[in-house]
Amino acid sequence: MSRSTTVKEALKRWQEEHDGQDPIEAKDIQLQFRWPPMEKMDGTLGTLVNCEKLSLSSNMVEKISGLNGMKNLRILSLGRNYIKSLSGIEAVGDTLEELWISYNQIDRLKGVESLRKLKVLYMANNSVRDWTELVKLQAAPALEDLMFAGNPLVENLDEPIYFREVMKRLPQLKKLDGVPMLADDDE
Repeated sequence: MSRSTTVKEALKRWQEEHDGQDPIEAKDIQLQFRWPPMEKMDGTLGTLVNCEKLSLSSNMVEKISGLNGMKNLRILSLGRNYIKSLSGIEAVGDTLEELWISYNQIDRLKGVESLRKLKVLYMANNSVRDWTELVKLQAAPALEDLMFAGNPLVENLDEPIYFREVMKRLPQLKKLDGVPMLADDDE
């Protein structure tokens, strides 16, 4: 197989695809489905100071890194990669509102406590096996929309039990796996 695509090469290609627009000025950078796939996030990403939405989905990225300097990043899409932990996400903890990280290999949620503005977390089909990991999401006070289906923790639970157990631990959720959650007095 060919060597992987670097962030620098992907940004150069993005610039060519966008009529020479400078990626440093762009608010939305889509680097998903690169061929050959990207395997690493690096410091080149930190030059994207105006970027509000970054997609690196459907590559072969193994760890989160290189986000220092992305002070405007609100939405980060890393679905369908080989990411095993949230380590490295702290660099955008003050601005990130949405993290799309489904279909990875995440089994621990260490690092989520830095995401103070996180409202949306799509992390279906990962490897979370323990309720103590899910409870770590309490450290994200703004979280209101969680996609969590397909994790080993909830695979064998009936939906009503699953929803009840998650809501017990994360009562602030407004939506779980795309289903609106009703307040107790609405039942």
